[in-house]
Amino acid sequence: MTLIHSVTGQVDSSELGVTLVHEHMRVRSESVYVQFPHLYDEEKEFAKAVEQVKKVKEVGVKTICDPTVMELGRDIRFIERVARETGVQIIAATGIYSYHYIPPHFQNRNIDYMADLFVRDIEVGIQNTSIKAGFLKCATDAQGITRDVEKVIRAAARAHKRTGVPIMTHSHPKSETGLKQLDILLEEGVDPKRVLIGHTGDTDNMEYILKVLDHGAFIGMDRYGINRECTIEDRNTTVIELAKQGYADRMFLSQDYCCTLDWYPEGTAEKMNPKWTMSFILEEIIPELQRNGVTEEQINVMMVDNARRWFEGK
Repeated sequence: MTLIHSVTGQVDSSELGVTLVHEHMRVRSESVYVQFPHLYDEEKEFAKAVEQVKKVKEVGVKTICDPTVMELGRDIRFIERVARETGVQIIAATGIYSYHYIPPHFQNRNIDYMADLFVRDIEVGIQNTSIKAGFLKCATDAQGITRDVEKVIRAAARAHKRTGVPIMTHSHPKSETGLKQLDILLEEGVDPKRVLIGHTGDTDNMEYILKVLDHGAFIGMDRYGINRECTIEDRNTTVIELAKQGYADRMFLSQDYCCTLDWYPEGTAEKMNPKWTMSFILEEIIPELQRNGVTEEQINVMMVDNARRWFEGK
């Protein structure tokens, strides 16, 4: 048993239930929102988030992990409001999302200073509230391990060592950054079974995926509905094959869905990814996987057991 901080209070790891491990209540460009707040409609964004979360609750989801951190527009009171309105357990993250750059404030201070802030989010509360983070988030994309990105990864590792909460990454499989992230995390002394290498399902390169798995980490098959990197069919083929090889206990299924996303003009993301919703895997993907040999037990492992084990370190 492990007690996990959700945005509405502690949750026993045995009570997570069906878990979507990577979904966003809202993603905003932080600096744009601060400088041009008239562009945003808080109540419209809230309504969209509530709609999506209620929909997944209706199909059995009990818990959502929301890895919205600094540079993605984290607003912990917004996440809490959605959780209270829907009754779904939402677990928030701390960390920094950057592909290459962190502000001078952090560039000119050391790694432990950053780690201290992550620890504060976990032990004291986020954004001057008493709402505590339940996991850590860092990112590496096609730009690779820049000096700034490495600083965030090492700070996440050190905060993990001090608090015991697990680590989720954003990775870029085409440039094999998941392996580079693991090299740094292992160098910092992180147990790989406390690490989820996110977006591993963005490739069908089995050689790369198996190398990540050989390190002992979990992998995120967590962008269902996003077609830019990999088709739905290719994602399914990879999950089915890995399940056949006995890796259901290392995979998470999710969508990286953003209830609202300001990166593109309104409606653009939906046109690019017409299947992208928070309920897509529950409504369409899991039945398709089962038709192709993935068992009910394996689905339960991926959707229930793995989240518990990631948080518990088992």
